[in-house]
Amino acid sequence: MENFEERLHNDLHQYLQQLGKCDAHMPECPDVEAKWEQIARSYIPDGAREFAHYPTASLGWMMYIGMAMAKYWDTEWEIYDKIEAPYHYLRDKRGYDNMDEFIRQEVLLLEGEEYKSTENLVGECASRVYNILQHQRFEPGTPEAFRGYVACLHQLYLMGMAIQLNAMGYHMQKL
Repeated sequence: MENFEERLHNDLHQYLQQLGKCDAHMPECPDVEAKWEQIARSYIPDGAREFAHYPTASLGWMMYIGMAMAKYWDTEWEIYDKIEAPYHYLRDKRGYDNMDEFIRQEVLLLEGEEYKSTENLVGECASRVYNILQHQRFEPGTPEAFRGYVACLHQLYLMGMAIQLNAMGYHMQKL
């Protein structure tokens, strides 16, 4: 499974680098990274349920969550760090189906072309990850398939964080 997650990471990272959405060196943001496990535990029941009919949404929403957490870290982390259930906080604003719109509009404050290009970028990343996942030929319902799904979510969360940090001017380059 480690090789699978590493392949996901390399594919997404290279793709995002080519688009200028992240730097060669992935950002380190321990505060946001530390929220991953808590967010994943809360998200998986909803995400897994939606995966059967809407796999790219189930995957892509996690990228939005990573973006939102990076934005919160940059703006008012002392407040948002204290939220006991960050996923539920985001989801409950407009519901699971509209969480992407809420994050783009109310958290990231995107409008116009930036709003649409972010939607397209997340959709493309989720499609790439779904394609890689499908080619693994994990038997549905197995522990291996579950671990594969979680690996996908983890990389999308980290890449969402990286994209947002980059968009806010945090660049991981030697000075």
